[in-house]
Amino acid sequence: MAKSSPSLTLLLAAALAALPATLVAARKKPPVTKIEPADESDAAPSTPKPGATPRPRMENLAQILAQSETDGLPLAAKGAIVIDAQTGAPLYEKNADEPQFPASTTKIMTALLVIEAGNLDQEVECTLEDSKVGESSLNLKPGMRFTRRQMLYGLMLKSANDVAHALGRDNAGSIEAFGEKMSRRAAELGAKNTHFTNPNGLHDLVHFTTPRDLALIARAAMQQPLFRQIVSTRNYNWVTENQINPLTNHNRLLDRLPGCTGVKTGYTIPAQQVLVSALLRDHREVIAVVMHTDKPGIWDDSILLLNYGLLHPPGVAVTAAQGK
Repeated sequence: MAKSSPSLTLLLAAALAALPATLVAARKKPPVTKIEPADESDAAPSTPKPGATPRPRMENLAQILAQSETDGLPLAAKGAIVIDAQTGAPLYEKNADEPQFPASTTKIMTALLVIEAGNLDQEVECTLEDSKVGESSLNLKPGMRFTRRQMLYGLMLKSANDVAHALGRDNAGSIEAFGEKMSRRAAELGAKNTHFTNPNGLHDLVHFTTPRDLALIARAAMQQPLFRQIVSTRNYNWVTENQINPLTNHNRLLDRLPGCTGVKTGYTIPAQQVLVSALLRDHREVIAVVMHTDKPGIWDDSILLLNYGLLHPPGVAVTAAQGK
């Protein structure tokens, strides 16, 4: 085995030293072999831990929201936030600036950059490199051609990692260059604690964001009409030369929560369940982010945050600590 040069060793040590403590700790975990199920919404639920926040009964939503004024929201997520979509003002937050792994919610930024670049009816030719990206995929083969617009539906509904790879490569010339572009755009949007390395969210120790940053990214994306159309689409036919593959949006809130307008699910073993969601009622919209939550929590936490957000106009944000 070849030995690392002293300069490379020093660079790696410096990079690890700069990581947040929560992410460095993840380095000690065993290698992940399957980190993104074909259907993120069917990922195995987490087992409740002793001392965890009791699971609220969602039929008592009004009572839970009333109690939240003094007790805070009973969230399972390690980090969460809800913001006003128009102003970006935070309305409720829990560990909103603590870095977490975003999993496939990364694709919100991927879609935003592709849409901002325009020329969406331009075809993208798939390469061998694209076809090798697995886990959740649409089984792209070298030589296949799809428009950027069509690929955006495959990206956001199927959460296809191979499609994300093809779009990132097409946009910036390489995955490395696209990761840098993603991080720069995040910083422009005010997401100061975010660093992206790939367009799909497959696990990488230095690919992270925070609930606050992810909400800001989602807010910018939801200002794009095409993005809003895609993430609110429940079903889409992915058409190839040989077949039609029906795609179903993984975001169950589109059916469970009247007024839900998107946005994106995510799951890897290190990230656990992640969801960015939005709710529009009476001409007002709020955007919620839950990170590192469990299977019930991905929906229940989000429903609590979204309803709480609509009940509270922009003003002084309440944190989980303040509510207790």
